[in-house]
Amino acid sequence: MDENLLHDVVAAARKAGADAAEAVFAERQSLSVGVRLGELEEVEREEAKDLGLRVFVGRRSATVSGSDVSPEARAKLVERAVAMARLAPEDPYAGFAPKDRLAKGPFPDLDLIDTYEPSAETLEDQARAAEAAARAIEGVTNSDGGSSSWSSTFWRLATSDGFSGQHAATGFGISASAIAGEGAGMERGGEGRSVRHAQDLPSPEAIGAKAGQQAVSRLGARKIGSTTAPVIFENRLAMSLISPLIGAISGPAIARGTSFLKDRLNQKIFAAGVQLTDDPHRVRGLGSAPFDDEGVTTVRRALIDDGVLTTWLLNSASARQLGLETTGHASRGSAGAPGVSTHNLTLEPGDLDLAGLMGQAREGLLVTSMFGPSLNGNTGDWSVGCSGFWFENGQIAYPVTEITVAGNLIDIYGRLVVGSDLELRGASNSPSLLVDALAIAGK
Repeated sequence: MDENLLHDVVAAARKAGADAAEAVFAERQSLSVGVRLGELEEVEREEAKDLGLRVFVGRRSATVSGSDVSPEARAKLVERAVAMARLAPEDPYAGFAPKDRLAKGPFPDLDLIDTYEPSAETLEDQARAAEAAARAIEGVTNSDGGSSSWSSTFWRLATSDGFSGQHAATGFGISASAIAGEGAGMERGGEGRSVRHAQDLPSPEAIGAKAGQQAVSRLGARKIGSTTAPVIFENRLAMSLISPLIGAISGPAIARGTSFLKDRLNQKIFAAGVQLTDDPHRVRGLGSAPFDDEGVTTVRRALIDDGVLTTWLLNSASARQLGLETTGHASRGSAGAPGVSTHNLTLEPGDLDLAGLMGQAREGLLVTSMFGPSLNGNTGDWSVGCSGFWFENGQIAYPVTEITVAGNLIDIYGRLVVGSDLELRGASNSPSLLVDALAIAGK
């Protein structure tokens, strides 16, 4: 959408009685192809446009959105938004970000756009190659398929405070899922990668082979008795142990008083040396953006610095409620008021690789799959279903399944040992993580 059209929508809202207004426009195109057992299973093409308008009448606000961007539809959008705002309850914390915090161009070049657009035939070839490589692994007996995808997104924000900015990005992905064994002894394995530039993808064959190898490695998984033992979370999923922290330090949760970390700001909650950084300006990063969804300049931050919790994640509304300043973590779609989210989150690596962590623990559980997490947000009590491998004398002994691990996250975070095997696979990344003792519920 032309920038002037967004300014026209904002101006129309002001003319209709809004004291302030902001308009967002989002456009997405995508193409994905899936195959299974060597046959084409689905081709999906998406083209979507959304226009969102948030207006303020005093301290009352309303947000409306629609996919029709014609002049007539825009006029109705404005009329509806202002009428809704006049009827909304007052919110003393609502409003735009402070003007002095708004991003000003030129914005950094984060290299998020690849001009290459693959054809459906190319994506099909990649999906077939990934699945074929998975099925070629000895012991693989079936397939859940292979897929390949491309996407392009564009986002623009304009406000009556004078901010105007846009960012765009492309995405490429390949995945495969394999099944090994027969009957009740079947095991699944999967692998997938998503990147901004096509050239950064691993080969389809490498992704497929990894999926097949994971499935086969799980064959013969057994149940174990309940115990307490060291637990290592593999780097591919270790961020799942850290993600509850992000919800717990979000401004809205702190403002509501519903966080197990609400009294822990500027306190040590991890071991000395632990660093958790959020970098919105990583080149080609899946979470990179020059400004947040309120137009606030984004900056690199150490959320955990030498084990100490340094900040909450704040948008403008939660910052006002807490008497603080926004941290540039506002996140929103075309509808609804902003929430909060991180950008490129990284738990910085430690000294020991996965083998080193197993050697230090000697005996315990290596978790390679997690499902059904449960969290008490007020206390930090946490549990999750998982499967993986039992290791003895620092070496993998046998695969295990149908296990639940549990503990309190404040206690867990304080005892985490961070591995060195960091791989940048997504917008949130962590090395493998060792907890010296966790309750394990088995048979």
